[in-house]
Amino acid sequence: MKVTAENRRARFDYEIVETLEAGIMLTGPETKSCRQGNVNLASSYVTFRDGKPFLINASVAAYQFAAHAPHEERRDRALLLKTKEFRRLQSWSEEKGCAVVPLEIRVGKFVKVLLGVGRGRKKTDKRQRIKEREVERKLKQTGDY
Repeated sequence: MKVTAENRRARFDYEIVETLEAGIMLTGPETKSCRQGNVNLASSYVTFRDGKPFLINASVAAYQFAAHAPHEERRDRALLLKTKEFRRLQSWSEEKGCAVVPLEIRVGKFVKVLLGVGRGRKKTDKRQRIKEREVERKLKQTGDY
């Protein structure tokens, strides 16, 4: 499967504990737009309403060749999960300090969303991670690894 959109900020803000792949309900033009990579997952998240999971605030740009009126870009989109997976995700989301965030949009025969269960990182953890990356980068540049 080809990754068409990635939420890099989520991997920086959260420590990903578990990942899960889910289907997403899209209209025809939205699917074609996803295949072209016109998706933005920044500031999107997963919530549970009426016993169903929804992807909130994900932006799917309008397909340029669509014949009918453009769709709503940031509408709530239902996610398709098996009951067992849904219950596990819902229990994780109810836990304090945890959130369910979309990490990637993958396109193959179907459009799938890679969901991650993340624990929020503190500012000091983020700074430490930046320092580690800089040290690794310097080691690679000097060739002393």
